[in-house]
Amino acid sequence: MSGVAHIRMDEDEAVAGQRNLGNGHSHESALQLFVNAKKKINDIFKNIGQYVCEADKFVRDISGSSDLKALVSEENINVVKGFREKIDGIAEVLARDHMKVVFFGRTSNGKSTVINAMLRDKILPSGIGHTTHCFIQVEGSDGKEGCLLTEESEKPKSIKDIKQLASALSDVKLSQNSLIRILWPKDKCRLLRDDVILVDSPGIDVTPDLDTWIDKFCLDADVFVLVANAESTLMQTEKNFFHKVSSRLSQPNIFILQNRWDVSEMEEDIDQVKQQHIDRNTEFLVEELKVTDKKAARDRVFFVSAREALASRLSCDKGIATPERILLPGFQARLFEFANFEKEFETCISQSAVKTKFEQHTKRAHNINSEIRSVMEEAYTKSLSLQDEQVQLRREKSARLGLLDKQLDALTSDVKIKIRNMVEDVERKVSAALNDEIRRLSLLVEEFERPFHPDPMLLNVYKKEIHHFIEERLCLNLVGRCSSPILRSLDNMLKYFADRLSEILPSDSKQQLMNLMPKRDFEIAYRLDCRNLCAGFREDIEFRFSLSPTALMQRFLGIKDQINLKKEATSNTRRGSLSGDSHHPMTGSNDGEIMLSLLATFASLTSRSTLGAAVVVGLVAKAAGWRVIIVTGAMYGGVYLYERLTWTTKAREKAFKQQYVDYASSKLRLIIDLTSSNCSHQVQQELTSTFARLCHQADITKTQLEAEIKDVDSGLSILKEISSRAKSLRNKADFFDSELKGFVTQFLCYSGL
Repeated sequence: MSGVAHIRMDEDEAVAGQRNLGNGHSHESALQLFVNAKKKINDIFKNIGQYVCEADKFVRDISGSSDLKALVSEENINVVKGFREKIDGIAEVLARDHMKVVFFGRTSNGKSTVINAMLRDKILPSGIGHTTHCFIQVEGSDGKEGCLLTEESEKPKSIKDIKQLASALSDVKLSQNSLIRILWPKDKCRLLRDDVILVDSPGIDVTPDLDTWIDKFCLDADVFVLVANAESTLMQTEKNFFHKVSSRLSQPNIFILQNRWDVSEMEEDIDQVKQQHIDRNTEFLVEELKVTDKKAARDRVFFVSAREALASRLSCDKGIATPERILLPGFQARLFEFANFEKEFETCISQSAVKTKFEQHTKRAHNINSEIRSVMEEAYTKSLSLQDEQVQLRREKSARLGLLDKQLDALTSDVKIKIRNMVEDVERKVSAALNDEIRRLSLLVEEFERPFHPDPMLLNVYKKEIHHFIEERLCLNLVGRCSSPILRSLDNMLKYFADRLSEILPSDSKQQLMNLMPKRDFEIAYRLDCRNLCAGFREDIEFRFSLSPTALMQRFLGIKDQINLKKEATSNTRRGSLSGDSHHPMTGSNDGEIMLSLLATFASLTSRSTLGAAVVVGLVAKAAGWRVIIVTGAMYGGVYLYERLTWTTKAREKAFKQQYVDYASSKLRLIIDLTSSNCSHQVQQELTSTFARLCHQADITKTQLEAEIKDVDSGLSILKEISSRAKSLRNKADFFDSELKGFVTQFLCYSGL
């Protein structure tokens, strides 16, 4: 018994001991290659899935903007969208992928016993004769107890029902094309923990429907195990089955177990029999199926006893000795051979599963990644090109805006000078014209023909009418003399504004400039307001004799001299009375003062009407004689009578107009500067407001340019973000390409694929 235990220990060490897989890591078994590869590729596809989603969102964001559609074609958008669905499908398949081993052979060759031995438990129905009637798939479960599922129902059944459902001896057995799934706890079997599923099949010699079996259960198999009977040679039935498998699968991985080799131990020529099996099996694998070479084919043929392996393992797991009648002589070698089969089987299935399950997906992921990288590279390149175009466009618009500002500043300075010169010219013209009109005011007054009457009431009406007449005629004359040349100059100036602005503004702005020009003719308002200006006029149309003493004094001395004379005489008289010097004799130095005093006295006397006249007459009569006085008086009286008779209404009107001309001329001269300034201000205001309106179009153009620059900046910002995202996605594609290459190097290359 100790020898058996020792053999079992060696067997476990051989199978379960740590082995270097050649990739820099040690694993509990060769099956860990597939497990690690599956975990790695699942992680890669998970990240690629997120990457494809990000790329899909990126291209959808681009397609949603009319300005960015040129970055990615509609075809590429649909391609990326399709990749998202493909990656999701691949990820779903990878999550379900496992290492699948299908056991085939003729009836009663021990297929179920081999599986039970590998599972270290008697799970599948086995025995003498045709026992397995349908396909049985054993897979790992996280549960504590085993159960089974059928295709007809999702409800789990007890594991004990397997004998009734799968056994060919049962009355309730399922059809041969049915599949029973046994969910067995992973902690009870190391194979199941490593993502291996084992499929048992009915005997290939009991039904002709092999094609259906292969299509339904074998196309995704990684390894085929042919369980042959060592008591007989390789049969044509078995060969035909694998020829059909080879026609559907490219180079299937096939192991041949020569089971029941324990029975052959009694034969004398056992070595020759063994070599015969080896030769025939090798020839079948190499020459007929062409799935391997001779050296590798030799390593695919094993001589075992599944019955002994199962019994030995069941006894060891239960801690009891294996009955001697079960283990025939030479069992140690057969147990080692079975363990060696498991070792080679695990390595082969792991490598094969990595190739069959992951190689194609890796290539598809690489192609998807490459195409997305091309899309991102195209988007990145085009975004950079658009950025260059936008930067150049921004420079051009900024240069246009800067040039427009400079041109507007220069034009504004030039316009200010021209407006100032024109305003000064208008002021001079209006001032000169108004001066001329004031000098011709007497002619205008003579043209005023209205009935004149000295009555105060009628005279007030007459004055109102002459005020209105003079104001109207003056304004008309000023309009005739000034308005036309001023308006011509104004029109020329406005045209100059429009022409200069049209030179610096875009061509599409010219029509707007024309629309901004004044729609009506500008008119200068000459505000004279003679009524208020001459409101203080007081006419003097009373009769005044031209030879009266007062008139003579006014004529020779003037009114001012007379007033000064009176003041001086009065002041001298007062000084004399206050000092008491009135009786003192006058000296020669005071002759002028005496003369002035006499004249003042004369003027005072004559101003007292009759008394003054009597005094003067008396003095003259005493000096010249009465005859002279009478003649002189007659002549004086004749002159007075003549003047008195000629002082008619017409004479009064003439005197009134002369007085009005003198008064109005003096008042109008006071407002020459005001009127000319007012007119020039009107012209200045018209020019300034029109230029401001015209410049408003320039402001609109500037605003448009600024808005366009802002849009370009916004577009540049978006393009920079797009290029950054495209570059990031491109770099992620490079990263995933490196990940996929690393996966190929780490797993596929190690598998010798």
